[in-house]
Amino acid sequence: MGDKYARAVAVAANGIPLVIPAFGSLQDAAEIAHSIDGLVLTGSPSNVHPERYGREATSEAEPHDVERDDTTLPLIDEALEQGVPLLAICRGMQELNVALGGTLHVEVHELPGRDDHRRPDHDDPDVQYGPRHPVALTPSGEFERLAAKSEIEVNSLHWQAIDELADGLAVEAVAPDGTIEGVRVKGARAFALGVQWHPEYKVMENEFSKRLFAAFGDAARARAAERSRGSD
Repeated sequence: MGDKYARAVAVAANGIPLVIPAFGSLQDAAEIAHSIDGLVLTGSPSNVHPERYGREATSEAEPHDVERDDTTLPLIDEALEQGVPLLAICRGMQELNVALGGTLHVEVHELPGRDDHRRPDHDDPDVQYGPRHPVALTPSGEFERLAAKSEIEVNSLHWQAIDELADGLAVEAVAPDGTIEGVRVKGARAFALGVQWHPEYKVMENEFSKRLFAAFGDAARARAAERSRGSD
């Protein structure tokens, strides 16, 4: 896990970041979910294994990390069941879609009419994570409420994306080429949002990123308070 994710939780969400190792079946997802106040699913160089969403594995979908799949997919189910606030970023949003029954495009840039959403070929992180394209926010949606406007600029460092949207998700943001960039878990007991971009990078320099992590932090503190009352 990169420093930027933990730092965003600490600085923008005002939380204490804890790292959950990807040990798969060696861990009890229900116990982990019960013990935490919020869950961030980070980005990663790896991709969800295609067999997880009913597709054949191909070299185009590599690299894989099946132990991460074995860790995050059950944890998503438990987090939603137990009302743990959830923020899913890049691979995390793809995991969220797969966990709820959706599928993924293996290479978005190979699809007719789609843009190249991959990371810019540049050594400077500020270029890699710099603004790349706008996303239109769903009218009256959660993202529009957070942003207080109908469109924001985002970075782009992914080459997989949602194909079939899971029934349990609602679209919150869409790129100009139609790629789904933001989702909300319908009927979730707590905060449960996913973004395809990377709001964690220099989080305090982007107004929407600050608001997103702050809202996640508020939801986590609300869960902590509820858990505290339950233990009295």
